[in-house]
Amino acid sequence: MLTAVRAARRSLRHFRSFSNSAIHSGYQQANVVILPRHLADDFEVFCRRNPAPLPLLYRSQTGQTSCPPLARDADIRTDISQYYVYEEGCPVKTVSSLQFYSTHAPRTASGQQAVHHGPWSDMICFYLGCSFGFEDRLKKAGVPVRNVEQGTNVSMYRTAVPCIPAAVFSCPLVVTMRPVPAGMLDAAVEVTHLNPLAHGAPVHIGDPALLGIQDLSRPDYGEQVQLQPGDVPVFWACGVTAIEAIINSKPSLAFSHSPGCMFLTDIPDSCSSSPTPPPSEGPVGSPSMDHSLELIPFCFLVSHNPLLYSLASQRAVEKIRQLATIIGEDPGQRGIQALFVQDELLRSCLALSHACSVAITTGFPTHYMHSPPDETDGPPGAIAMATMLLSLGKQVTMVTDRRAFEMNQALINEAVRTGVLKTAIPLVTFEASSPDSPLHFLCHDGDPSKPRYDHLVAIERTGRARDGNYYNMRGVNIKHLVDPIDDLFIAAKNISGIVTTGVGDGGNELGMGKLKDKVEELMPNGGLIACVVPADYAITAGVSNWGGYAVACGLYLLHTCPSHQRYRKKGLGFEHSIPQEELQDWTANLPSVDKEESILSTLVRFGIRSGKTGNLAMEVDGLTFHPTHSDIITRLLEVTRGSTTTSL
Repeated sequence: MLTAVRAARRSLRHFRSFSNSAIHSGYQQANVVILPRHLADDFEVFCRRNPAPLPLLYRSQTGQTSCPPLARDADIRTDISQYYVYEEGCPVKTVSSLQFYSTHAPRTASGQQAVHHGPWSDMICFYLGCSFGFEDRLKKAGVPVRNVEQGTNVSMYRTAVPCIPAAVFSCPLVVTMRPVPAGMLDAAVEVTHLNPLAHGAPVHIGDPALLGIQDLSRPDYGEQVQLQPGDVPVFWACGVTAIEAIINSKPSLAFSHSPGCMFLTDIPDSCSSSPTPPPSEGPVGSPSMDHSLELIPFCFLVSHNPLLYSLASQRAVEKIRQLATIIGEDPGQRGIQALFVQDELLRSCLALSHACSVAITTGFPTHYMHSPPDETDGPPGAIAMATMLLSLGKQVTMVTDRRAFEMNQALINEAVRTGVLKTAIPLVTFEASSPDSPLHFLCHDGDPSKPRYDHLVAIERTGRARDGNYYNMRGVNIKHLVDPIDDLFIAAKNISGIVTTGVGDGGNELGMGKLKDKVEELMPNGGLIACVVPADYAITAGVSNWGGYAVACGLYLLHTCPSHQRYRKKGLGFEHSIPQEELQDWTANLPSVDKEESILSTLVRFGIRSGKTGNLAMEVDGLTFHPTHSDIITRLLEVTRGSTTTSL
């Protein structure tokens, strides 16, 4: 096979113009950029800053035509079927050979010589990894390669995502798109993750508009590839990004391969592992699990509108599942385990990780005979989530009832004073003065294309029942104490870009409408109290506060997960360890026994009572803080801190 690759390179010196997609599979192929020497150091920095689109395989010496580490007997002037020639950054023509430039110094469009001592003697070649290098492995894993099936070049698109600049080099990220059947996404992700020299794992899976791509039928480079029924568009970073960098930097003379016409190397495809089963198959955390595979990313659907999948490593996925198991314990014997749905915590955390602006609501006035009527479950979990979200750079807003505004403002102020929160969280109320009120609350100027928030979270928030009333677990109607914040979750269903999460422990909380059939059948008074307003994700916990703590821990795990962070950043930015100060900040903003005890103490001072017993004491849902709640917090932290991976 290697002999055939070398023969193919030699044949290109006589027979030109074919695309390399899917030919000579099993060997790495390379994008090629050839620049004047004075730009070479800056371009290398640009590659290092943007490793997914520009995986640097080799940088030549000045004037060098061979590339010994990549290919024997190669001549870069002749061994690509078609080249682009750029003058002042403009692609002026395509040629089948660059030999002319070894002996001539052509003039640019302005009439000046491109270089002073002959063009090639001043040029440096950069060889960059190419996604054609993983197509054969995709096929061996059973993943169809639609561009090969359809006999076309791969589709390539200019995105609205800016690369990390370096000196004169700055440009948008370019991506390739390959349709993949939804059931084969994990296999496609694993195969390509194991081949970082061919751009690695995808940088986006789902709606192309999220990358700024408006029309898949009109690629900027290559040819259109048709999606088949059941396919999902999957996007990999592309070396054609380098062409955009040439155009933007405007060198007097430069060359590149023509998109789809690659340089064939002698290096075998580095991917050697076959895909492992999807994460839902087989025991989680098996002792025989190969540690080297723990960082392989798995793919999860996190949003239907717009369509968005996300990636997280096997290690992070298993840790978040451990968190879900811990919070699913039921010392209060409420039967909450019957409502558990696999990976609701994980998917909610993934969606929150992609969010920019989050609104959180809580408040369950179960003690209607007291003032205030609220319970100690809910606010601590809400503040724990808000604390971590803020440390990750998210905007956070709290939504509350008008009757509870002053109390919640005082709680936020006290959390800031004691250092639990670093800054005050905006606190707002919602009033349903017209049918359009939810839309105007959720979106700027009431425009559904301009959502103000991209994630709504309700934790231990009383939810609307089938008859339009709101009930506590004893079946007492407390509608007179509740503002219709449910309307926001209902309206969000029809607004693209807003995801919702509900956290509950009994089935009568906002968001638990996703599980209402189970609640009606299995929970006490279920037929009466069950909330009918669903959330996209319904996180069930023995105590709702625990769900808030687990979300905070899950977000920490994702933000210390190299696979997830690479995906969020579209493969852009230096791959290095998390700055210690940043990691310390995230760690400091995790829930802790001391912080949660402090918040509970504040609630008790404000006259807020335990939900189940009505006691004005250091307890939540009838369970004392020590040892029950403190033990849960400690165990959540042991799982979270024991798995930090700092190499991004």
